[in-house]
Amino acid sequence: MLSRYSTLSAMAGKKIKTIVKVNLSGGEASPAPPLGPALGQHGVAIMDFVKAYNEKTSEMKGQVVPAVITIYEDRSFDFEIKKAPIAAMIKKVLGLSKGSGTTPREIVGTLSEAQVEEIAKEKLDDLNTNDLEAAKKIVAGTARSMGVKVEE
Repeated sequence: MLSRYSTLSAMAGKKIKTIVKVNLSGGEASPAPPLGPALGQHGVAIMDFVKAYNEKTSEMKGQVVPAVITIYEDRSFDFEIKKAPIAAMIKKVLGLSKGSGTTPREIVGTLSEAQVEEIAKEKLDDLNTNDLEAAKKIVAGTARSMGVKVEE
C-alpha cells in the first residue's frame, strides 16, 4: 500500500534520506505538530503528504493509523499505511477510553482467548513474526501492560 510517489521513486532508484514513523488520526492529518516538524526538518512538502494521507485514510476516521514515510534525497517521499496499534485495537474491542493507570492493581477489562486471536490475526502482517501463537503472546503482553486481564 504505497502512495503514487513510491512507484516513481522506486523506478528512479533514489537514495533514501530517512524513514519517519508517525501515528495520526485517519483522514484528519494536519501540518500541525507532530507531523509538520517531523517532515519539515527533511524538506518535504508537508501539504502534499497531508492530502495524500487523508485521501488514503478517509474511511478510517477516528482511528489511529500509523504511517511509515520514506523520504528521499531529492525531498520526494512515499508512505505505507499500517494497521492500528495493538493497544488501540484492544481499547476498541473492549470499548475503553484508556488503559489502567495503575497496572496491575487496577484491571479495566478482560479479553477472551477468541478476542486475542482475532486481534493477533488482524495485526499479524505488521508484527515481527509470522507465527500466530507468538502474535497472540504479543497481544496478551500488551493487554496485561494496559491493565486488561487475558482469559486462558
